[in-house]
Amino acid sequence: MGQLHNYGNNMNKKNRHYLNVCLLVLLYSFFVKTSLAGFPGYVDGKALPSLAPMLEKSMPAVVNISTTKNIQIRENPLLQDPFFRHFFQLPQQQQRRQQKNSLGSGVIIDSQRGYVLTNNHVIDKADKIMVTLSDGRHFNATLLGTDPEADVAVIQIPAENLTELAIADSNNLKVGDFVVAIGNPFGLGQTVTSGIISALGRSGLGIEGYEDFIQTDASINPGNSGGALVNLRGEFIGMNTAILAPSGGNVGIGFAIPSNMALTLKKTLVKHGVVRRGKLGITTQDLTTELVNAFDLKTMRGAVVSKVEGNSAADRAGLEPGDIIVSVNGRQIKSSHQIRNIIGLLAIGEQVSIELVRDNERKSVVAVIGKPQQIQLMGGKLHRTLEGTILTATHREQIEGVLFAAIKKNSYAWSVGLRPGDIIVSANRYRVRKLGELKHIVDPRGALLINIQRGSEAFFLVLK
Repeated sequence: MGQLHNYGNNMNKKNRHYLNVCLLVLLYSFFVKTSLAGFPGYVDGKALPSLAPMLEKSMPAVVNISTTKNIQIRENPLLQDPFFRHFFQLPQQQQRRQQKNSLGSGVIIDSQRGYVLTNNHVIDKADKIMVTLSDGRHFNATLLGTDPEADVAVIQIPAENLTELAIADSNNLKVGDFVVAIGNPFGLGQTVTSGIISALGRSGLGIEGYEDFIQTDASINPGNSGGALVNLRGEFIGMNTAILAPSGGNVGIGFAIPSNMALTLKKTLVKHGVVRRGKLGITTQDLTTELVNAFDLKTMRGAVVSKVEGNSAADRAGLEPGDIIVSVNGRQIKSSHQIRNIIGLLAIGEQVSIELVRDNERKSVVAVIGKPQQIQLMGGKLHRTLEGTILTATHREQIEGVLFAAIKKNSYAWSVGLRPGDIIVSANRYRVRKLGELKHIVDPRGALLINIQRGSEAFFLVLK
């Protein structure tokens, strides 16, 4: 009996050891299998969260935009001589060639009318705009309007069965909200990246004339421009616009134009083709520690008025140099750039409510946005070569001059390469800062030599 009992104990030990080994093998197999296959689809009977259902609805509203440009071919001056060509029996060569680019993205914001929102720099100088939908359809687009200073453009495609994005109120965004960027980086096709909102109201970056950016760490790369930044409900909250990276690639700092700003500009562009910005008539600067102490202020928030133009909307409303603007239309002011952005989105004739501090007393004033100094050049009123353009005085990025606010595509100015956003800084070798100066300098009967500033580049152009 003792031997039988020992044998039974030995068998129990062997069985327990065998069962332990089997259990270890099963557990090892399970972990290896799950590690190779990724996370399980269900945990405790519940499906894991996924962005796929939202993206299936949102991605068809984001399109690829490619453009074609006619490039002037530069020739040796000898080849332009008819006698030289005849003597050597040289055939007539084509003076232009087409350059095709897959430049960026766009967002369908009106499926009934075929309106697509994109960046101005995506379609700038394009002679032909091609839109490719997520289902593979291609359409030639019509440019409805563009605003170079805010980098927004609206194009239209003659398509049916389009998907548009629902629009969210970008004023309700908060730092830390999850976001998804949809676009076509590097011409690869639709790509999705995710992240959070890193900051709001970014301005003073020198990327655009009017800046009120959403900053995000969702990867935005070349080709994402004009694409959609959406929330986790798939609602449009911003348009991907720029990256901040020395090497030109993504480093986790991307910028998007808020949906409210983009949609406000879209309405104006569809109606007028250009943004007719009004004018308040003030110059402001950011508060510094020295200014805060000098004005005996309790906070750094606000912007100080350094100049009020005579007979301007601000002058008529009673604003004075030294006023500290703390709120415009209910929005708290942290910098002078904010004031410029808010006023830049208001139409001529709109009212603007301003709260300010003067001599440590809080005051409220209401101003009516006025017209900027602007003339429309038609025919020979100024110079016949500028017919079909709208000029306005500007002081942008520390550049004083005369801005091309609009240029018709069938005009002489467009054909010689001038584009909206170009600034005339001199005419016939005289410095130009105001429209009156340009009008005084220009001889309608002679050639016009203008020095153009375009972003960081400058060049001369002779208009005959």
